[in-house]
Amino acid sequence: MGRWEPDAAGRLRAAALDLYLEHGYEQATVAQIAERAGVTARTFFRHFADKREVLFAGSEILEQEMAAALAASPAGASPLEAVAAALDAAAVLFGDNLAHSRRRQAVIAANAELRERELIKMARLADALTQGLRERGSADAEARLAAEVGIAVFRTSYQSWVDGPDGGDLGGVLRDSLAQVRGLTER
Repeated sequence: MGRWEPDAAGRLRAAALDLYLEHGYEQATVAQIAERAGVTARTFFRHFADKREVLFAGSEILEQEMAAALAASPAGASPLEAVAAALDAAAVLFGDNLAHSRRRQAVIAANAELRERELIKMARLADALTQGLRERGSADAEARLAAEVGIAVFRTSYQSWVDGPDGGDLGGVLRDSLAQVRGLTER
């Protein structure tokens, strides 16, 4: 495949994921990723800052979509209801791409550096949701608590979805987990 073929970023992501699973994240090199994708290392660096970011490209889109959904939730929605709207937006972004999510999660779970990067991503999402809730009029403590609960629901639901049966629905898992949280507060 020549360098002029379309979707170099997509080919790089696929090649990187394959190599990470075959040889381990640490052993895979940018040169190997680029070669497998049919591009140069220079092209790799046009799309990604480093080999870690191949797995996290799109995080900013997830953050933007979740923040936009939270902001667009009805004015009378409680902070947790607004967070639920953000979680629904996340489920739409992930869609039915369970196979890819499973592969990506396997690579992240096998590497401490990548787990740390994933936690940083989650912290940024929590910050964005907190800010969105503040802008909707929530007090600081209430906004932070609702955002952190939302991220906990997201993380546990995502792992359940990845570990669950084929054809699972991330949106359904998220809604079920959020209902469990609500049930915990009613006891």
